[in-house]
Amino acid sequence: VQLHACGGGLVQAWGSLRLSCAASGRTFSLPFMGWFRQAPGKEREFVAVFRSSGGSTTYADAVKGRFTISRDNAKNTVYLQMNTLKPEDTAVYYCSATSRNYYYYPIRENAYDYWGQGTLVTVSS
Repeated sequence: VQLHACGGGLVQAWGSLRLSCAASGRTFSLPFMGWFRQAPGKEREFVAVFRSSGGSTTYADAVKGRFTISRDNAKNTVYLQMNTLKPEDTAVYYCSATSRNYYYYPIRENAYDYWGQGTLVTVSS
């Protein structure tokens, strides 16, 4: 499985961006797809995850109510709609996917098997 993320850029605070992550390969075997981010000088952190079975989602507290993750199965693409962006959202955003099926939402990096290359989001104040 290969993941290709795009959609990052420079945006002013309170603005919006939509990230996309296209998956290729054995995409039918990806029960979870998610997003992580890494801000300068910080560790990579969980942002959101989409469960393919049922379409349920979960979010980090820092983005809850502002970000929405969704998946288009026909296009093998997962999206991250980011609204009301804040300067502290500035980071490199990575899409991720796993072929493992978990009972709970996977929110740790080591739960994922595949990673995109990252796309930079910069939010100016």
